[in-house]
Amino acid sequence: MTDGKRKLRVFDGTANSPLAIEVCRHLGVEKGDIVVSNFLDGETHVKIGESVRGAHVFIIQPTAPPVNESLMKLLIIIDALKRASAAKVTAVVPYYGYSRQEKKTSGREPITAKLVANLLTEAGADRIMTFDLHAWAIQGFFDIPVDHLTSLPIICDYIKAKADPSEFVVVSPDAGGVGRARAYGKRLDTTIAIIDKRRPKPNVAESMNLIGDVRNKRAILVDDIIDTAGTIAASASMLAEHGAKEIYVAATHPIFSGPAYERLRKAPVKEIIVTNSIIIPEEKRFANLTVLSVAPLISEVIYRIHNEVPVSSLFE
Repeated sequence: MTDGKRKLRVFDGTANSPLAIEVCRHLGVEKGDIVVSNFLDGETHVKIGESVRGAHVFIIQPTAPPVNESLMKLLIIIDALKRASAAKVTAVVPYYGYSRQEKKTSGREPITAKLVANLLTEAGADRIMTFDLHAWAIQGFFDIPVDHLTSLPIICDYIKAKADPSEFVVVSPDAGGVGRARAYGKRLDTTIAIIDKRRPKPNVAESMNLIGDVRNKRAILVDDIIDTAGTIAASASMLAEHGAKEIYVAATHPIFSGPAYERLRKAPVKEIIVTNSIIIPEEKRFANLTVLSVAPLISEVIYRIHNEVPVSSLFE
């Protein structure tokens, strides 16, 4: 699939090895030779097992839980590749950890999403590829190119095959997600609704009221991240109370922390649709979970970057 003059290499940072293997298969390249290990005290050690001199290297490494370990591995791999004379290093970060800390909400707080951007740049990354940032403004935290991809077309194509779009209504679980809901609504050619909620403290959401009509509709709750699933579970219950005949959940990043499994298992949801941006352990999977792959899109974007073909046309 590759035809660029500079050698293309794809390395697995170990946070999502199945995704890295799938990307390599789509590209028709062998996975790069790398050993990522830990010393007894927990320090990460990286050994690149092949020449990357003059190569364009892509590292598949979501900064998924354990977030700090995944991030540190990514930084060390970038440093190792640059010291091995790789011509360009692109960090493919399907899930960008710390993206929810993109602004100060009160005094004496960090802006950690910006700090992570600085760390990746200082480590030597020449380009970043990521999916569905919690806040789109994070792209501006970088002084290097950022390819901000979205799983929206992948999820919408899957939903369109289920029923007539006129039967659906797209629902944002909070006011902050209205832009995302509108994008889904436009792609599916359907109406949207909004749940107005108050969040008294992190990871605790209290749904207040529904703006819009979901009665006798197939409601699709859309979000970028499912973490503890408190917001999604409460929102699904509210939609059921307001007469939605079926409730679906669609999100890019399935973190599924803490009580998420039990909350989602008990929620009045017909299907939960996510992507493989993050590995979902077997113990966090349930019967109504559907996982869509972002590997074909990542592979196509890698091919276009490597061969200097425009990426934006993929989403037009």
